[in-house]
Amino acid sequence: IPRPEGRGSALVSYSTGISACEKGEHWQRALALLSEMREVKLEPSGVSYNAGISACEKGGQWQRALALLREMWE
Repeated sequence: IPRPEGRGSALVSYSTGISACEKGEHWQRALALLSEMREVKLEPSGVSYNAGISACEKGGQWQRALALLREMWE
């Protein structure tokens, strides 16, 4: 689990990874990274969610994209 002072850099690292998955059309890995963020008690940012939603969209996973959108607004 990232230390409190390292949480900002961890958030950026996860978001960057999710964005890379989106660009590489690896929606499953993007979702896995979002799930991992929650497991380590790191709240995904809007950037993280948007990259995950876009990855799902590019992979034709519109239902998963909608689920992420709902989750983002909870």
